[in-house]
Amino acid sequence: MEKKILLVDDDRDLAEIIRDMLKTYGYEVKIVESCEETFEILKKEQFSLMILDINLPDGTGFEVLKELRSVSKVPVIFASARTSEDDKITGLEMGGDDYLAKPYSLKELIARVNALMRRTYGTEERESIYEFGSVRVDIGMRKVERGGKEVKLALKEFDVLAYLCRHKNQVVKKEELLHEVWGAFSEAEIATVAVHIRWLREKLEDNAAEPKWIKTVWGVGYCLCAEEK
Repeated sequence: MEKKILLVDDDRDLAEIIRDMLKTYGYEVKIVESCEETFEILKKEQFSLMILDINLPDGTGFEVLKELRSVSKVPVIFASARTSEDDKITGLEMGGDDYLAKPYSLKELIARVNALMRRTYGTEERESIYEFGSVRVDIGMRKVERGGKEVKLALKEFDVLAYLCRHKNQVVKKEELLHEVWGAFSEAEIATVAVHIRWLREKLEDNAAEPKWIKTVWGVGYCLCAEEK
């Protein structure tokens, strides 16, 4: 499981304290301080979770979440000095996954981060390795083998495969793959997804023209149809 967090907070001193604490638990943390910076980094990078303040210099966390939820399911924890019941309800109804009122203890924050990561992705041990046919995917090691021999995948090829593995036997929309792998606000074209799927089939399927595992669901997207182990 990738443990990469985007922390959106304009209180730089607090954000750096939170970042340092999360790093001791194995998380990689990027800090941004405004709505604009948030949208810019989400064009380039993907994250496992976001910690989102509401009061930002150029807008609100509510506005960020509204745009984000139109393209991404990444889990979001609101962490804000706005403590009214109405604000909490608004944040959760808009698609926030948790709401933590400032001031809060760092222990409570890490407990909520860990709990949300477990609910969203499962434990690392359960989701780290997937197998279908002669293919073995080790997400933690970013390693793929076919018939016992390592298969070299490009960065985004692996990310597409990992996302399909995490959602195996589920139909994943093309738009969802684009947004979750290339970034919520990436300018990449939807055709990019189809190209990477074709490359994966050529490397992992016995017959790329008649795939057994990575199947197309016409008009919707793709499904990694893997038997349960």
